Amino acid sequence: MRSSTQSRLKATALTSTSAQRQSEEQPEQRGVDLVLIVDDNSDTRDLYSLYLRTRGYTVRTAHDGRQGVDLALRLKPDVIVMDLSMPALDGINATKQLRRDARTRNLPIVIFTGYPARAIHDGALEAGADAFVTKPCLPEDLEQQVRRVLDASRSR
Repeated sequence: MRSSTQSRLKATALTSTSAQRQSEEQPEQRGVDLVLIVDDNSDTRDLYSLYLRTRGYTVRTAHDGRQGVDLALRLKPDVIVMDLSMPALDGINATKQLRRDARTRNLPIVIFTGYPARAIHDGALEAGADAFVTKPCLPEDLEQQVRRVLDASRSR
């Protein structure tokens, strides 16, 4: 399973960089929901943002937690997909900052990490994350979690 997941991720990643550049050169057109992906790995950002765009989402990306918090405050996305381990500001502390600010307190946050340990999962939820996804995962699996937290957020 892991090998086939990696193969699918690599195949999608090959086309994602040029698609990302094209989308950044065009004026922003807002899709149904705005997803902010915060991850220090450019391949990860490109891959999942390309997939979510093809599914009708508007996607913005940030390369670390500090930039992610700044963009979240400015853009007020519908959902944030946040890596855990990043330079400048990690995902746990970025999530805590977002939860302390009245403007972003209720934004759904999906922690997206390569660390599957239960303690890390519990720490992310304790910090205020709404969901926890272990990567690498199929883009469809991430979208399913994004959709789940969006639906839960709308029903509050």
